[in-house]
Amino acid sequence: MIANIEDVARLAGVGRSTVSNVINRPEIVATTTRERVTAAMEMLGYVPNESARVLAGGMGRFIGMVVHDASNPFFGQIARAVEDIALDRDYVVTLTSTGAEPTREDNALRLLMRQRAQGVLLTTTALRATAVASLRNIGTKVVLLDTPGGDDECSVSVDDVEGGRLAGRHFLDCGYTRVAFAGRPRRTTQHADRLAGLRQTLAQDRLSVEELEVANDDVASGREAAAVIAVGDLSAPLAVLCGNDLIAIGIMFGLQERGVRVPDQVAICGYDDIDLAQHLAIPLTTVRQPMDAMGRAAFELLLDEVSGKDHTHRGERFAPELVVRRSTSQA
Repeated sequence: MIANIEDVARLAGVGRSTVSNVINRPEIVATTTRERVTAAMEMLGYVPNESARVLAGGMGRFIGMVVHDASNPFFGQIARAVEDIALDRDYVVTLTSTGAEPTREDNALRLLMRQRAQGVLLTTTALRATAVASLRNIGTKVVLLDTPGGDDECSVSVDDVEGGRLAGRHFLDCGYTRVAFAGRPRRTTQHADRLAGLRQTLAQDRLSVEELEVANDDVASGREAAAVIAVGDLSAPLAVLCGNDLIAIGIMFGLQERGVRVPDQVAICGYDDIDLAQHLAIPLTTVRQPMDAMGRAAFELLLDEVSGKDHTHRGERFAPELVVRRSTSQA
């Protein structure tokens, strides 16, 4: 016979409500009592019925991660860091990609609301204010991921304006006078901030930035951008900061296929420092983001907000780091 909550309460010598609190709100139960109830659950092989709890109006013991592209190694590494902590805390993580499309983001968040997720780690598009308000109205906690937040929300991000500045200073130090940005600054705030930082630095030397709008944050879109670069004027070397490493890798592949020399004719800087970046035939210069630390910080902020114990909204902002490799240097 399958054990039920009454069996657990009887064996642990507590009331049914105490067992329920151990399952749903363990932080309010005394440690010795919680350990006794947990031991009884393990002895009986009792597994809480999450579906029943959600149907009764409770929140599911899972969190959602809604990001631009789950296939991007940047988000994949953050997700791994989140899952490592979540599983230790008895949470399940569901991962959804939006393609940075507001409609897909809205649909994903509506589904998470219906499933009564306890919390959501959200990499937003332009609909952030509406999306976050809807989630909070039903009690779902939200932490913005890879996106700066305001005073009334938790967030984990990297100073992307500074990241753009780092790349710009590196280009100037290398002597480049022609600079471009390849990304989607009108679709994602991260790319917009990186472009802004690049422009700020180049403006000090009265240099402008050419924009190469790409369709997506992937290798294929980088290849398409390479076709545009290859037919342009390369009599003077061009330095390109890319919105992420995948775009940068696509540009490198596309240029090499067309006989354009990297970095002699076109220097390329990525953004993220995914594992592949250092293993290419021409290792990629890139702006590193601390992906593991971002994932851990985001989950801890979310868990703190879920607990409700003297929680104060705060933003964790990490500093980027320039990693120089051969795609911008002949050393």
